Amino acid sequence: MTVKNILAAYTGGSPSGGALRHAIRIAAHNDAWITGVVARGPSAIERQHGVQLTKVLKQQLRALDEERVADIQAVFDKVMSDHGRPERADFVGLEKTGFSEVAAFARLFDLVVMGNPSHLPSDTHLAANPDMVALRSGRPVLIVPEEFRSQNLSQHALIAWDGKRSAARAVGDAMPVLEEKPKVTVVSVANTAPPGTDRLITNLERHGIRAELLVRPRKKSIGRTILQTVEDVGAEVIVMGAFEHSKFAHDLVGGVTTDVMKLAKIPVFMSH
Repeated sequence: MTVKNILAAYTGGSPSGGALRHAIRIAAHNDAWITGVVARGPSAIERQHGVQLTKVLKQQLRALDEERVADIQAVFDKVMSDHGRPERADFVGLEKTGFSEVAAFARLFDLVVMGNPSHLPSDTHLAANPDMVALRSGRPVLIVPEEFRSQNLSQHALIAWDGKRSAARAVGDAMPVLEEKPKVTVVSVANTAPPGTDRLITNLERHGIRAELLVRPRKKSIGRTILQTVEDVGAEVIVMGAFEHSKFAHDLVGGVTTDVMKLAKIPVFMSH
């Protein structure tokens, strides 16, 4: 995967947060383009009281949304200009793309960079959900925590490996990125590594990647064990598969994807 076309999807909160700053670092490294996008949907007030709202009130709510999107675009444009990349950036409102979901629009890009989702009622109808984009787009998604700060791209990647389809897809999607890392750690949370893990290590080595394998027993949850390993080895980005089980199950009782997305303090590269 050569990264030349990055989608920076707004997920609420500050439009110039950690995700956009990191997208710029990736774009500068790869001489890539960045497209900013804001989702559009009915506001919380419209969803809850739509039938009771007058036409004038609905128009006022939508005018407020237009102002909000214009403000987000203004911040995006300024950040691109401040970083010397205005000629390699554009911004779109999703309703003008012909797509109804960010996940569908994302299929046209090499990589999607997003922050963690905002849960503020004022943000939800303008914010894309990274879990749904990872699940539905078919493209790799890099989730960057709002508080993440770094002047450089990561030097140490940790691969969360369980031998399943999503993990294999994530490793394949991330391979060109992994090839540039001075250090790669493969962690399997189990009593023994999944069958074929030695072949994974061989595959990485044939790509010029020197990888260390760690097998860690599960503590509390698989997700928390992965995150503890991240701290122990000093990894700076996590590569993992997304939603090996159903999204409904993850929403209901949690899971590895949910835990890592919510709790990681470093970027998480996910594929499904």
